[in-house]
Parts: sequence; structure tokens; C-alpha cells
Amino acid sequence: MTTTLTAPREQIQAATDRDLTNRTSLGQTVRNTFTMAYRGILKIRRTPEQLVDVTLQPILFTLMFTYIFGGAIAGDVVSYLPTIIPGILVQTVITTSVVTGVQLREDMDKGVFDRFRSLPIARIAPLSGALLADTVRYGIATTLTFAMGYVMGYRPAGGLGSVVLAALLVIVCSWAVSWIFAFFGVVARTASSVQGISMIVLFPLTFLSNAFVQPETMPGWLQGFVNLNPVSHLVTAVRELTNNGVLGADAVISLLGAAVIVAVFAPLTVRAYMRKA
Repeated sequence: MTTTLTAPREQIQAATDRDLTNRTSLGQTVRNTFTMAYRGILKIRRTPEQLVDVTLQPILFTLMFTYIFGGAIAGDVVSYLPTIIPGILVQTVITTSVVTGVQLREDMDKGVFDRFRSLPIARIAPLSGALLADTVRYGIATTLTFAMGYVMGYRPAGGLGSVVLAALLVIVCSWAVSWIFAFFGVVARTASSVQGISMIVLFPLTFLSNAFVQPETMPGWLQGFVNLNPVSHLVTAVRELTNNGVLGADAVISLLGAAVIVAVFAPLTVRAYMRKA
């Protein structure tokens, strides 16, 4: 008893955390994760301005890039749609994943996660729930991009089933990428720094890809980067699915890349989060 009373506060907290972790089963962790994901969805419903990026960006980007580049690259707008819609889709949804890290940092700064610590829930649930809830945002952005393309005359030759597969592929890969920005959200000091770092990473990856033009029109040194760019592989996979109904090698590469990202950044994010939470 004396040892317990005189133990440093950090040791007492660590012992309490270990006890809570031991008493948290996998089933409870999953239930807590879905509960926290539902909380994230409720936040979106109560503050719908959080959806401004995933509702306006697909519409604005599709209109701007199609009408600006369509005539110059493909001769007319309709001919450019099979190229630009998959590119805009990948760019929009991956960019949306930045919000995961920003909102995570904001919640931690506001002390929301400190309150979660006092609850008898799995400590990882607030983090995993936030990432799961953001898949709703990816789904909205994906649906609006395809809907806008359809309004402008895009008719995917691959059929509805291939469009659904392409949408799921983009959502899965974007969820994997969100682990990177979640890691930034945990280790960064401010939400603005998370957004700044994220855009430095995303800007070259999305624009120096084959999302808008084919790499054959680029300088040779740039073609090498574009061909290795993981965003280019994902865009190509989406194009093959929507335009040809083919699940090709680029889709496999994209899924393997997503698995590697999760395998690397999920443990790093969880470790950093557990130290701060």
C-alpha cells in the first residue's frame, strides 16, 4: 500500500492504463470504435459546414479542369471526361483525407481526448473511430464526382459494377492514406501545421501524376517520377475499371501500397497516440 501511495503519478497512470487495456476485449474495442465513429458522423450532421470540401470541391474541380483543359487536350469536353473524371476523383478523395489529421489535432487541443480517457472504453477507440467516420466523407466525395461527370456527359463503359469497384478502391486507398495524416495530427503541435505539412506532401503527388494528362507529353525526367507515383497507379486503376471494366495490375499495386502504408503508419500513429492520450 505504501509503495502505491508513494509511486510517481506516471507509474500509477501506466498501471491503470495497463489494467484497462487488459480488461478491454477485441469485441469491446470494435464496439467502442463504431460508437466513436457514430459520434463523428453526428458531428458532421450537427455542423454540416464540415462537408463543404467534399461537396463543393468535386463539383468545382470537375467543372474547372474539364472546361479549361478539355478542348486543348482531347479536342472537346466529352472526349476528355474518361480521362479527367478518374483523375479528379482520386485527387479529391485523397485530399479529403487531410481533414482526418486536422480534426484529430483540434480534438486533442480542445481536451476532448482527455475526457475520453476517463471513460471505460478502449483507449484506441477515439482514434480508430475518427478514421472510420471519415470514410463517409470519402463516399460523399466519390458519389458527387461521378454524379457531376454523368451530368456533363460521362458514361463509364465499364458499367455500374465496375464504377462501384472503382469507388471502393479509392475509398480504401484514401483510408490508408489518412493514417499518414493521422500520424501528423498526433505528433504536430497545431492543426494549421498539420494542414501545411499535408499539402506539401499531397500537392506534388496529385499534380505531378497522370490525373490530368498522359505522362508521354511530359519531359523525360518527369515521366519517370509520374510513372512511379502511387497516385498515378491509382488513377490508372480507376480508369481501367470505369472505362474498360478491367481490374488490372495497377489496382493490385494500389492495394498493396495501401496495405504497406497501414502496416507502417498505423503502429506509428497508435504508439504516438497512446503516449499522448
